[in-house]
Amino acid sequence: MIRLLAMRELRSLFALPSTWFVLAIFQFIFAWLFLAGLEAFLEIQPQLAQLANPPGVTLTIASPLFFSAAFLLMMLTPMFTMRLIAEERRNQTLPLLLSSPLAERHIVLGKFTGLMAFLLMLTLIVPAMLYTLALGTQLDHGLILSNCFGLILLTASFVAVGLYVSSLTAQPVIAAIGTLAVLFGLWLADFAAKAPDSPWHQFSPLHHFQNFNAGLLDSTDAAFFVLFTAFFLLLTMRRLHNNRIYG
Repeated sequence: MIRLLAMRELRSLFALPSTWFVLAIFQFIFAWLFLAGLEAFLEIQPQLAQLANPPGVTLTIASPLFFSAAFLLMMLTPMFTMRLIAEERRNQTLPLLLSSPLAERHIVLGKFTGLMAFLLMLTLIVPAMLYTLALGTQLDHGLILSNCFGLILLTASFVAVGLYVSSLTAQPVIAAIGTLAVLFGLWLADFAAKAPDSPWHQFSPLHHFQNFNAGLLDSTDAAFFVLFTAFFLLLTMRRLHNNRIYG
């Protein structure tokens, strides 16, 4: 049932003209950032050649590109999560969905999986562009894989927050604004906290992505993303359960 709901979400996404518009804009931004980074690297390459241990093309281009992708996904994800449950509630189809024999976990995980599959296809643009550099230079595959893994976990955390906020309202626009406010607030709290041991750092998904962005696979950061995502998915299931019981 989770797979069927996920396929339903994917079909509905690709049926929207706005989805194709966002895909085009997203690809244009990534291509512009990639070419700008490549141009900057070629300009400073003579200076880098004089260093004893110069940074490679992967560190110079891939890491900033992946971090830009992470920040763009934070801004973009609320546009897609806003309709997951809020639109069902607005269109009066949520009571029909809740009256079906589907468990709350099937509904939540189905919608979560469908949107994650779409966003993963979207983010494949980043490593695809980077691997075109392999035609002329050596790439650090470990750094790229670390960033890909971190970006998947980060995207899952964004979708989980958006799914929960979407379950709280019948207005998709309010859901989008609420999700963006939560994600941006967590990032802003992390950015504003100057002390290295500030507890605010531990609540920001973008902060935990930084180790992956640097090529470090830290189990603590991975555990944070898993627990963060599971927490908001469980909150969403609880919300739908209350809707089913109390109407």
